[in-house]
Amino acid sequence: MADLVDTAREVARHLLETPLPRRWSHVQAVAAKADRISTAVPAEDRAVLVASAWLHDVGYSPDLVDTGFHSLDGGRWLRRERFNERIAALVAHHSCAWLEAEERGLGEVLAAEFPREETAVTDGLCFSDMTTGPDGQDFEVLERLAEIRSRYGPEHLVTRFIGRAEPEMVAAVRRTQERLAGGVRQPMWGSGRSS
Repeated sequence: MADLVDTAREVARHLLETPLPRRWSHVQAVAAKADRISTAVPAEDRAVLVASAWLHDVGYSPDLVDTGFHSLDGGRWLRRERFNERIAALVAHHSCAWLEAEERGLGEVLAAEFPREETAVTDGLCFSDMTTGPDGQDFEVLERLAEIRSRYGPEHLVTRFIGRAEPEMVAAVRRTQERLAGGVRQPMWGSGRSS
């Protein structure tokens, strides 16, 4: 399991550290947070959660940009590199990416290429991403969403996506908080809904 996380960290470092140092700061903090909250997922999924957190934004790397949609570009690259298929799908769909894909006219493409799971792992990944700012700072989820809106402006596609995704993102964060507090049974991989 440690090998998976170590490999993911080195891949992310290679793709992001030099060309996108601010993005690299965000990714490091997201991965550290995923590691801290990994008890919110079943033990056998903890390395998958942390590895996915390391890799969630690799699609921003200038070397990987294809469609311009980082989730899809990252998932596709991970698949081409024969990385763990589940992690490629988690990256492709992280933080409600299917809703952003719809805004970009790529919803059917994303759905056809990558299965979307809805488990404690997807919630934990969303929690880690949506409570971590662009420089690695901690945010409450609603503050983080407001920060994204202010950074992109009212008319931007990402702002429209955030408006649509907010209820899902907040729910994922709250479910993770409940799991950490011991209040929600942890679904196993494969027992969650898929679409």
